[in-house]
Amino acid sequence: MPDQDEIMDSDQTTSAAAPEGGSAQAQPDSALQTALRAIVMVLGALGVIMAINQQFLLNIFGFQPLGNAYLYYLIGIFLALAFLTLPATAMNPRRFWWLNIVLAIAAMGSAGWLGFHGLDIIQKGWEYDAPLGADIAASVLIVLVLEGVRRAGGPILLFTALLFGTYPLYADYMPGFLWGTEYSLVGTVRAHVLGVESIIGIPMQVVAELVIGFVIFGSVLVATKGSDFFMELASALLGHSRGGPAKVAVMGSGILGSLSGSVISNILTSGPFSIPTMRRVGYPAHYAAAVEACASTGATLMPPVMGTVAFVMASFLGVQYSSIVIAAVIPAILFYVALLFQVDMYAARRGLKGLPRSETPPIWPVLKSGWPYLLSLAVLIFVLMGLRMEARSPYYASVVMLVATAFRKETRLTLARAKGLLLDISCNIASLVAVLAGIGLVVGGLSYTGVAGAFSRELLLYAGGNTALMLIAGAVTSFVLGMGMTVTACYIFLSILLAPALVQAGLNPIASHLFILYWGMLSYITPPVALAAITAANVAGSKPMKTGFHAMRLGMPLFVLPFIFVYDPALIMEGSWLQIIERVGLTVLAIWAITSAFESWIYKVGRIGIASRIAFGAGGILVLFPELTTSLIGAAVLVGVIVVNLGLGRRRATVKA
Repeated sequence: MPDQDEIMDSDQTTSAAAPEGGSAQAQPDSALQTALRAIVMVLGALGVIMAINQQFLLNIFGFQPLGNAYLYYLIGIFLALAFLTLPATAMNPRRFWWLNIVLAIAAMGSAGWLGFHGLDIIQKGWEYDAPLGADIAASVLIVLVLEGVRRAGGPILLFTALLFGTYPLYADYMPGFLWGTEYSLVGTVRAHVLGVESIIGIPMQVVAELVIGFVIFGSVLVATKGSDFFMELASALLGHSRGGPAKVAVMGSGILGSLSGSVISNILTSGPFSIPTMRRVGYPAHYAAAVEACASTGATLMPPVMGTVAFVMASFLGVQYSSIVIAAVIPAILFYVALLFQVDMYAARRGLKGLPRSETPPIWPVLKSGWPYLLSLAVLIFVLMGLRMEARSPYYASVVMLVATAFRKETRLTLARAKGLLLDISCNIASLVAVLAGIGLVVGGLSYTGVAGAFSRELLLYAGGNTALMLIAGAVTSFVLGMGMTVTACYIFLSILLAPALVQAGLNPIASHLFILYWGMLSYITPPVALAAITAANVAGSKPMKTGFHAMRLGMPLFVLPFIFVYDPALIMEGSWLQIIERVGLTVLAIWAITSAFESWIYKVGRIGIASRIAFGAGGILVLFPELTTSLIGAAVLVGVIVVNLGLGRRRATVKA
């Protein structure tokens, strides 16, 4: 189910852009393949230029469409690209190449017609009373959107879009709080396509205004070999330490993911380097793959990019994207701290070494060679956080990166790399548009019927104000939905139904939305879906389910952290600096204790038994609670376990002597 986190790399994109049709001999002809690939690049370039024109108000050739017209044009271009790059059937992906061309033409035709009449849609109220031409174009587009979400998001997401997209047709027959305003079939189609709360609603607006720029930035980073630099930087810093390659994977994937916002492409980029290196120093294949899967999953958490969902979150909350970035910093860092603790203790318990100094690059030459990426990162953060120009920041950073990397032959954007870059950008945005246009149907169906607000009120009533019950229910729901939906789709769905109830119950709004995001992304590392773990297992040659269970174990702190920062806003940077420092320090202590219990190892103590593991883990959980008394009791338990084990260690040493 492709999200921004599940996009093909440039090599895959190149093949995906070819027409579908059997083997090489069975394909219509190579000329048609080449032509279709060229069409994909031309359409992708047109869509990107349109986005840049709209963002910077360039008025190229006097073209500066209205907001709704711009969204229709983007949907037409990138939905057409989705049909040309995503297969109609997984069983025989090359079969219906001719149908893909027909659907692409229909997408551009219907959406283009609506974009041309964008002003009429607004001024003449076509959402309520439209001419025949508008009804036909809207009907065609809604069918194409459903086919696009099937290809990009899978059957479960298609079923969800159909279920809630058609909800206005039968809302009047639903019982209790599920009752809503009923629409006719024509009225439903008009509301979804011509209204501003469905297909061209918040999800699509976020893609058009914010996400496209960050997709371009991530693709430029990979095309100019920025991923190689960040892996070398991590290797220079940590490669020689105990279990160094695993720490390199954690740090390198964390940095790379923080800029690309992509989980799967992150694994495919860094995994072929990090996983074999981990195996070489003694990590089993399944453990190495689990480490890479967890480290790459953190890309959804780690600022400054955080994937598509953070931009949607900022729009739903009505806050600047930088506010989401600031709130997510500490939880993301804590997640990676937990991973570093675990891989280090695993290495200590098994006596694993790091890479020889001769095989790790010196730090200063690496930093010198990577100045273009550090400069572009500084530009991104300065424009994003300092100038508060969130939508334009990735464009400036991308230009700086392209110019700075042009001075070296190894990183210069050659014609071949430029083609791969354009294909990568085109496929990334096409998958996003296909998914989020379909998710717009869910948003619109719940919004137009009024069920979203009623559901939140009923949930609050049934929970009796008990926020713990609501959080548990939300965690389970988000986790289950995350198995069948992309993280973005899962978040959007629950942000409409669940998040308002959490906020009305008195919880912090940003913390409530982050809570939903974190639980939705757990499906990446949790069987049976575990998409990140399965991808990493393919790279490592390990068993997917075994890798998935180890990834879930490594990511266990993520199951606990959301409950903590919901109740303790200091962990999302709300409160005095003294409160923030105190809670961060205690949380790091708690994470260390919990990971020590998981790995049966305490620093300066060594291996511990089952009773000590239970006690140490319980002490860590007590430290996590946002109450000083509970934290002090937990700290006392930790000290007691350490003292007892040190005493036992000395006794054993004496007996042995």
